[in-house]
Amino acid sequence: MTTDFTVRAARAADAGRLAELQWMFKQEDHDGRPPTPARSLEEAERWIRDRLSDGHWLAWVAETERGICGHVFLCLVERMPDPYEDNNPVGYVTNYFVLPSQRNRGAGSALLEALKQYARSAGLEGLIVWPSERSSPLYRRLGFRTPDELLELPLDT
Repeated sequence: MTTDFTVRAARAADAGRLAELQWMFKQEDHDGRPPTPARSLEEAERWIRDRLSDGHWLAWVAETERGICGHVFLCLVERMPDPYEDNNPVGYVTNYFVLPSQRNRGAGSALLEALKQYARSAGLEGLIVWPSERSSPLYRRLGFRTPDELLELPLDT
């Protein structure tokens, strides 16, 4: 498959476009009829810029000659020191999105491969994700599997 995109680490200067894509991503969850946003696009842009600048969040983008067409974010979750094992961080994978016009061309797989390559080289303990029903097959194809030990307590009740 020939690619017409490149994958690179996101920069704080990409925050405006990343916020736009984030809004598009969330609108897909609402079948094109989203409710009125609770926060502004500018607030999202500031949040993304701040997190990418401080290094606690990382992101990768797929870019064509027309600009950024996809992204995936990684939050580094620190672990408490342990006297018997290392305490390498865990990576939380989130906000994985490719524009519909660019899907099924390899950009999504390339984004996750770049993230996984970083995670391995940085010595992360592992990666976690809460996939949507639609994205679960892709994550499984790329090696993610159901954990034996993870529990979740939803607090929205």
